[in-house]
Amino acid sequence: MAQNKAQTFAHLDEAKLSWFHIRAVLIAGAGFFSDAYDVFVISQALPMIYQVYYGPEYISGSYPANMPGFNNSAPIPKTPQNTKVNFVDHYPNGVHVDSWLKASTNWGNLFGQISFGILGDSMGRKKVYGIELMIIIVCTIGSTFSSSLVRGMSIIVMISIWRFLLGIGIGGDYPMSAVITSEYASVRYRGMMLAAVFSMQGIGILMGSVVYVVTLIALKDQIRNDYAVLDYVWRIAIGFGVIPALATVYFRFTIPETPRFTVDVNKDVEQAARDIQIITDSLPIEDQTTPIAPVSKVTTKIIDEDELLKPSKMSDFIQYFSQWKNMKILIGTAYCWFALDVAWYGLALNQSTVLSLINFNGPAKISVGGKLITPPLDIQDLFYQIAIGNILVACAGTVPGYWFTVGLIEYMGRKPIQIMGFVIITICLAILAATWETISTQQVPFLIVYTIAQFFFQFGPNSTTFIIPGEVFPTRFKATCHGISAACGKVGAIIGIQAVGPYFASNTVVVLSVFCVIMASGILATFLLPETKGKTLEELSGDDRE
Repeated sequence: MAQNKAQTFAHLDEAKLSWFHIRAVLIAGAGFFSDAYDVFVISQALPMIYQVYYGPEYISGSYPANMPGFNNSAPIPKTPQNTKVNFVDHYPNGVHVDSWLKASTNWGNLFGQISFGILGDSMGRKKVYGIELMIIIVCTIGSTFSSSLVRGMSIIVMISIWRFLLGIGIGGDYPMSAVITSEYASVRYRGMMLAAVFSMQGIGILMGSVVYVVTLIALKDQIRNDYAVLDYVWRIAIGFGVIPALATVYFRFTIPETPRFTVDVNKDVEQAARDIQIITDSLPIEDQTTPIAPVSKVTTKIIDEDELLKPSKMSDFIQYFSQWKNMKILIGTAYCWFALDVAWYGLALNQSTVLSLINFNGPAKISVGGKLITPPLDIQDLFYQIAIGNILVACAGTVPGYWFTVGLIEYMGRKPIQIMGFVIITICLAILAATWETISTQQVPFLIVYTIAQFFFQFGPNSTTFIIPGEVFPTRFKATCHGISAACGKVGAIIGIQAVGPYFASNTVVVLSVFCVIMASGILATFLLPETKGKTLEELSGDDRE
């Protein structure tokens, strides 16, 4: 049985890269571009929403006369046009409302990852793939047109609802894209293909800031005349995320079921043989090292009667993971993702402190009458600076890190990259925590350490925690286990954003120390995992012994 199954999948495992593989990566990657874009675009949208909808209420007073560099003989009234609103301090429980708005998508992710993972294993990859993208499209449009009700929910309540629902679709994309890419990939290129899909997260993060920059430049004069034009800017930026999703949804609905699922779960051997033939038709003849048996003969070669009668139920899941050798792998994938996301999301969605330290978060304070104050600002220029700062951070460490993983994962392996990333990030966070009082005033040393940390988040556990769960579990549980692992990551993200993130500015050393300890624990958890480089999915899951 096991030998026949290995022979059946050998031509997939041994194949060189083909157009079909590239197409699968593009289809999954475009969705991940949209996912990351939608998740991280909110961090720049929220300050604009606060400025437009809460600026008139919370901004009051005036700037003093005779400010250096302003030549003002009389006080200058504070308005939403020249002053950034302090939403967090004025709105009731503002710091927690802000963190909820940033984390609402992650709450949706948690539900989406588990539910779509289960559906992917019970209904099949093909039947589910594409539904998550439809949810993303609908909810992105809903977020774009969010507004306050005349009597009832405010805009921040409305947008948080849409963001939660959006998160369900984004969450569903994690297990489905990972599993489909993994089950179609050859052994030699599987890690690279999964890393390439996930690397689109970096492009999505970068593109969000690029769209903000372009929109702010295009509407520069209008914003300088009326700050309320910012209401167009954040809506355009959020709405842009629907474009890659729309471009991809048809291809997701038409991608064939993976042969591994068709054989291992559906037991439809003839359909699997037809799908395999479609895939191999796109490969060069010399790459088809294992001939495909005719459809009429495949049944006796791939499965036997016991396999046909074997159920795939919750009891099977419990029985499989009641064995420590299997359970420790699920614990490892889940905890490593949890540990990573506490720090990764805690830093990524609370980046205003970082931008302030590198002078991309508004003008420097000036001294007036012995007091340091923030001077009047150009509101358009403020948000332009923030967008440029995010681009610099993304280009310096985030985006290159993803592509180093793509290029080196098949040479270094998954575990070495993950351990290396956890170790270096832990060291960087320890340095920042231990020297914060001095390094926070030294722009260049801070930027070097922070950029190194961002680089090794991506050339490290942020990539490998996505890749490994797509490889190590049996076909019948793979999507579910990937969803569970990813959902544990989102629990970490929620903790990082909502429980720890709100105190980042006021208790930076404590927060960095907490992140440091959690990242160090990820090093230990990685030793629960097997190295997947160079092994077939059947070897990794034990299916080759069945």
